[in-house]
Amino acid sequence: TPLIEVEFPADEVTQVSPSPGQGSSGGSGNQNLPAYLPPRAYAPAGTPPPQAKRKVWPWVLGILALLLLLVAGMGIAAVYFLPGMIREATNDNSIVNRNDNRTDRSNSNRNSNTLQKNANDNSTVNESAPPPTDEQQVLVQLRELEHEWTVANINADKKKLDRILADDYVGEDPEGKTHGKAEYIRTIERDTSIQKWDFEDLKVELNGDRASLSGILRLQVDDKPAAFRFTDKFVWRDGRWQAVGSEVTLLKAEKGVPV
Repeated sequence: TPLIEVEFPADEVTQVSPSPGQGSSGGSGNQNLPAYLPPRAYAPAGTPPPQAKRKVWPWVLGILALLLLLVAGMGIAAVYFLPGMIREATNDNSIVNRNDNRTDRSNSNRNSNTLQKNANDNSTVNESAPPPTDEQQVLVQLRELEHEWTVANINADKKKLDRILADDYVGEDPEGKTHGKAEYIRTIERDTSIQKWDFEDLKVELNGDRASLSGILRLQVDDKPAAFRFTDKFVWRDGRWQAVGSEVTLLKAEKGVPV
């Protein structure tokens, strides 16, 4: 608010008397006056009081402490759980290895059985193998070979017959006619009339790399029985038995005795 000058009547003018000890010149008497105070800053009504600045370092310390706790927790978890995981992985590998070993042994057993079957089938791989000397073993091998020979005759399997018969094979049929390997294979025809067959009274004679097998072949031909006595001769060549000769005779039923 601007100040204006006001005139007072003469009788109302206040006379100010100097205080005791105060001279008219105001020399040393001014020492008792209060010290000068600067005016305070003006703040309009409704202004909120100034706020103190927030400190950042407590937040930084809190984040660092949280990271340390997280790292420590991961380390403790690794110490407790990692060895167990390693042991489980090792056990799993051991189980896999044992299973693999079992598989290998199983495969080896199957391979051994296959090789044994191939030996019984007279299809050994070792062509330089010596002839067997056990008559019982030779009897089993020749019996299996006779079954293969019969199946090859029924089906006219010329490839199988070419393997069973030696190049110098000579055979004699029930009518007394002889034929060699080439004629035998050329004239063979499939026979669908034979339903089943079996061998009886098989006997083997072994002489070094030569063997002969004799016995009776019984057939079921069109629901009628038939029987043949045969003698087949074999030689050991290329690590297997090969037929070099055969003689077949038809058995006729005697009175009261079936064929």
